[in-house]
Amino acid sequence: MPAKLQIRYLLLTIFAACIGGTFQYGFNLTIINAPTIFIQKFINETWIERYGTQLEKQVITLFWTFIVTGYSVGGLVGALIAGPMAVRFGRRNSLLLSNIFVFIGALLMVLSRTATCFELIIAGRFFSGVNSGVGMNINPMYLGESAPKEIRGMVTLSFAPFTAAGLVLGQTIGLREILGSEDLWPVLLASFAAPAIIQLMTLPWCPESPRYLLIDKEDKNMCMKALRKLRGDVNFNAEMDEMLEEQKALEGQRSKKLWDLFRDRSVQRQLIITFVLGSAMQLCGNDATYTYAVYIFNAAGIPNEKIQYATIGTGCCEFITSLTSNLFIDRIGRRMLLMGGYSLMVGSGILFTISLTLQDKISWMPYLSMACIFASILSFGIGPAGVTGVIPMEIFDQTARPAAYMINGSLLWINFIIVGVLFPFIVEGLGSFCYIPFLTISLLSALFIGFFLPETKGKTLLEISREFHKCNFEAQPEQTETKM
Repeated sequence: MPAKLQIRYLLLTIFAACIGGTFQYGFNLTIINAPTIFIQKFINETWIERYGTQLEKQVITLFWTFIVTGYSVGGLVGALIAGPMAVRFGRRNSLLLSNIFVFIGALLMVLSRTATCFELIIAGRFFSGVNSGVGMNINPMYLGESAPKEIRGMVTLSFAPFTAAGLVLGQTIGLREILGSEDLWPVLLASFAAPAIIQLMTLPWCPESPRYLLIDKEDKNMCMKALRKLRGDVNFNAEMDEMLEEQKALEGQRSKKLWDLFRDRSVQRQLIITFVLGSAMQLCGNDATYTYAVYIFNAAGIPNEKIQYATIGTGCCEFITSLTSNLFIDRIGRRMLLMGGYSLMVGSGILFTISLTLQDKISWMPYLSMACIFASILSFGIGPAGVTGVIPMEIFDQTARPAAYMINGSLLWINFIIVGVLFPFIVEGLGSFCYIPFLTISLLSALFIGFFLPETKGKTLLEISREFHKCNFEAQPEQTETKM
């Protein structure tokens, strides 16, 4: 009975945190695609009703860009406030509080057509982005701090299948047969309120992060209660001793601010790893691959009305691989999954470039391009999609972790905006060689991981911190000896 209760609460914690956390990120990314034409039509009709003139196509595209970019700007804001929220309110409570942004955003978007105000869509997307920014940072932090060492990777990485599931569900309910019709698009845009309601009904039953309770709040009794709820009646003395040892090592230290990390030599190497991996996740071109998918499916002869179903297949690919990597992360390790994922993306990118070059010359080349798209997305799902979010959780100590996730999250959203803005110009300038910059980033990332990222599998967080401390100060004894 105790073992059964342990599994139940662990699964409940994973589900409750992720359904209103990273699931929202994937869901909000894709629900905006289906109603594109209807929203652009609504923008034009609203303008005519207000001013009696019709908007030019370029101006409509500009307003549409504001709607799309509003989500990314909100995500950046969410990433920046996630750190202070995690320190002040705790990991679990921060996830619960971020649902305020969901309901504000959903209300604005569902009322946009009734109020004949397309600006409400821009504002609504901004608030949905803030929620996603908070969730993408705090969700893996909360799960990692609540997980036992033996399955810490698997529990922390659980956010990745939920992100991919959000992508697939957003694509699915966006079908015209469901909510992607002209009459129902405001409901589609506001549908992300449903996962928030589910989280509000489930997450309060889950305990706060035991590490946060012990190290940040200095409440040993509440920490033990949280551990007992998460682990059942199993003996967790060794885990408690390890946390008490970490608490002692961090005694007298307060939670670090963002600027504190840049002045702290003890996290120098961790910061470099975070900057490289956090940037590579977007600069590797996975989102560009999704963008190119519609064009490739069209060239392969798939009818326009069927392309939406093929696109769902790309999301299913990422879901399957993220679920698979979730099962193997504590066996294979973080380093191998990341390095393998980026290496496979390089191979897919090379074949993709060749197929694009020969697209109009060989009849079956579009089908090779399709295979490359699926292969690239599968490769991304193996490691970069999820493991990137696990690394800051493990390589930073308790006082630096919230600020580290602020950096990691900010990089994700900033590079997301950069790729979104530059991709059309890259395609126009490089043509069939447009994927070269992305596969170059993937290659450099794989090499960096191979040379500079240590494996964290099976190690306690305190052991990992000590290893990095040794790396960051390894030259210091030599300098001292020279002076003597």
